[in-house]
Amino acid sequence: MNPLLSRLQPYPFERLRQLFASVTPPAHLSPISLGMGEPRHATPAFIKDALVAGLGGLASYPATAGEPRLREAFTGWIARRYGLALDPATQVLPVNGSREALFAFAQTIIDPTREGAVVVCPNPFYQIYEGAALLSGATPYYAPSDPARNFAVDWDSVPEAVWQRTQLLFVCSPGNPTGAVMPLPEWEKLFALSDRHGFVIASDECYSEIYFRDEPPLGGLEAAAQLGRSDFKNLVSFTSLSKRSNVPGLRSGFVAGDAALLKAYLLYRTYHGSAMGPAVQAASIAAWNDEQHVIDNRAQYRQKFAQVTPLLERVMPVSLPDAGFYLWAQVPEHLGMSDTDFARQLLAQYNVTVLPGSYLAREAHGANPGAQRVRMALVAETAECLEAAQRIVQFIQSPSP
Repeated sequence: MNPLLSRLQPYPFERLRQLFASVTPPAHLSPISLGMGEPRHATPAFIKDALVAGLGGLASYPATAGEPRLREAFTGWIARRYGLALDPATQVLPVNGSREALFAFAQTIIDPTREGAVVVCPNPFYQIYEGAALLSGATPYYAPSDPARNFAVDWDSVPEAVWQRTQLLFVCSPGNPTGAVMPLPEWEKLFALSDRHGFVIASDECYSEIYFRDEPPLGGLEAAAQLGRSDFKNLVSFTSLSKRSNVPGLRSGFVAGDAALLKAYLLYRTYHGSAMGPAVQAASIAAWNDEQHVIDNRAQYRQKFAQVTPLLERVMPVSLPDAGFYLWAQVPEHLGMSDTDFARQLLAQYNVTVLPGSYLAREAHGANPGAQRVRMALVAETAECLEAAQRIVQFIQSPSP
């Protein structure tokens, strides 16, 4: 048995299941879950049609690098979204969703023969970053988010000695769970650190198409190009159709960036058995080549957040994020509750599920930056999210003992 498996911590939703094990929610209230970040808007019909039309390809083994048409769909979208011209033959690869891709990338990048390897990631963070680091034999280092700076990650808090041992840096912009977007000066700082110490940057951008300002979030490749780094040295971005196109079950995305890194990544994936099925490729081509459904999807989220956020702002510290579909709310101090107590009592009294923020972070440097916060995934239809918000308001205004 791989001894590194023992270093993994329970996934947040397993911890949530244990937290709720003895809770009996009120039967007269329908259950509403804001816990899991699973898109629940309708999948566009044209993507389903393309999936079905692609079933004829099931008689053939797919290539790990994907069909040329698929890679051209990736680079076509990058050109439209970011104004960048990438080589479809060398600078993009299909992946079976960002979770699998992020994990596999760490196994490709980390050199297990070098002692003391470090993987730096934000705190709070998407739990795959930690698991990927641990199972590659590296040690995670958690860089805290700063509430005073709209939850921007405090990269300056990472000691020079840690950067010297860093082989991989995970960044997430827009962030999960905070929704924070990294501006160009932060990218410039990280690129300079990468140049100095030689580590690779994995940029998780799966929430990039759900945003609330007029200006779309800056992408990692876009930032590199603006800073004259047209070769994308030591940079790979990860994106997915799950949130953009409401197809989490399709397990489809792509990576783009440094051609030398992607060549090694393709080698790993060839042995890893990570080829994307032909029907999924067909549906993915259709999805990446259409933007209207993304605009419509974004409009639904904007309308939903515009209605839900003001309700909750009246009773708890919370504000509209830069992007993403989460509200990162603070538990009101007057309640005298921890984030786990808040989540447990909210379920017990109002049958609404939220995720404790402490489950999405680690105790590091004397604090858990997710403590006293909860993540609310506004993924259901607007009416259901509004109902959940109204119940949360009632709970905060008159919690039962």
